[in-house]
Amino acid sequence: MTNKPKIIVLDDDPTGSQTVHSCLLLMHWDVETLRTGLRDDSPIFFVLTNTRAMPPESAASVTKEVCQNLKLALAAEEISDFLIVSRSDSTLRGHYPIETDAIAQELGSFDAHFLVPAFFEGGRITRDSVHYLLINNVPTPVHETEFAKDSVFGYHHSYLPQYVEEKTKGRIQAESVTRFLLADIRCGSLERLLKLTDNQCAVVDGETQADLNSFALDVLAAASQGKRFLFRSAASILTALAALPPQPIAAEDMAAYVRQGKPGAVIVGSHVKKTTQQLEALLQVEETVGIEVNVAELVNETNQSAKLLSDILESTKAIHNAGKTPVIYTSRQELTFKDIKTRLDFGVKVSSLLMDIVQGLPSDIGFLISKGGITSNDVLSTGLDLTSARLLGQILPGCSMVITNSDHPQFPDLPVVLFPGNVGDTDALVIVYKRLTKYTK
Repeated sequence: MTNKPKIIVLDDDPTGSQTVHSCLLLMHWDVETLRTGLRDDSPIFFVLTNTRAMPPESAASVTKEVCQNLKLALAAEEISDFLIVSRSDSTLRGHYPIETDAIAQELGSFDAHFLVPAFFEGGRITRDSVHYLLINNVPTPVHETEFAKDSVFGYHHSYLPQYVEEKTKGRIQAESVTRFLLADIRCGSLERLLKLTDNQCAVVDGETQADLNSFALDVLAAASQGKRFLFRSAASILTALAALPPQPIAAEDMAAYVRQGKPGAVIVGSHVKKTTQQLEALLQVEETVGIEVNVAELVNETNQSAKLLSDILESTKAIHNAGKTPVIYTSRQELTFKDIKTRLDFGVKVSSLLMDIVQGLPSDIGFLISKGGITSNDVLSTGLDLTSARLLGQILPGCSMVITNSDHPQFPDLPVVLFPGNVGDTDALVIVYKRLTKYTK
């Protein structure tokens, strides 16, 4: 097979690049920016749509807009050979089937769309079409975890065909879903892939990276024979499809990217239990100083945020001048809201305060760690106002590091760690911090 298809990933939060490296992440999706991604040497690029933070209608319209512009960009670059991936959460939270429907409507017709939620670095595997999360090495069906109780994206099934039926409200019946089981994948699936038509829904097992690597080879072979496929997946299938060599600088040596060996800053927005444990561990480390952002103050008071902002920036500056790393985190208590819209609106308010904090950080920080998927997206697109960033690689399994452009007006060549909320064990944030401060003066 000669040319491999370009892999175009629409990522619903900015952490889907957590298993690849050396490619572009695009925060804008105008035709010109998309053409930059298509022309780039890497076989893969990401469009960060952040749709997981949006209500369903906005998620659908953003996805359509990306696809409409993509059509124009593909035509302009004369590219007809491509694979589209709707990358979402490995614990099944997200706007499915809204996003895949929108993509199929704009870029169809597809022969199949595959659900491939396995994400090995995060301990998510799929066996017999049941999706599991390894908790202390015990495979737990995801519908029994905190993620299934998500107030926006909750669900009741770990058996993927039933999950599909639930999410499509019965439009796709569980028994009509095609299943690619471990035994099938390990024997080779090309013949079955070639028979799929009419945007058939298929669910794919995966217990190890090798499983998805062999499935990806068969997918690429089928694509080279004219089959058109769409993916709804977590990050591990991307590793398989892109088939990249090892990243240029190993994870433990990434302090080499830190600007002048200076101390950095940490922003923590994610609320999941794992993040809170990791935050507590980080605040025990000697050179870090915590700054709590009491978000409850934002609930009713419209004028509170300006005062809150100036207090936080003053503390941040003082900590930085003392040669330490400020760890700015949102208060941990989960607030309750009368409905989903109010919750999402409040999230926007909190995020906008956090982004004002990012914009007010000392311009000579050595690095920035952003904890939480939606927080990380906002840091890139709003806090740092980037159109695109180059992904350097992973500083820890599942944690990407990107670098800002050298002509950035405020933070040129700043390494930024995108750390998903639910990745890593209790010490993970500490390990990342220590890797970055290896040479700190």
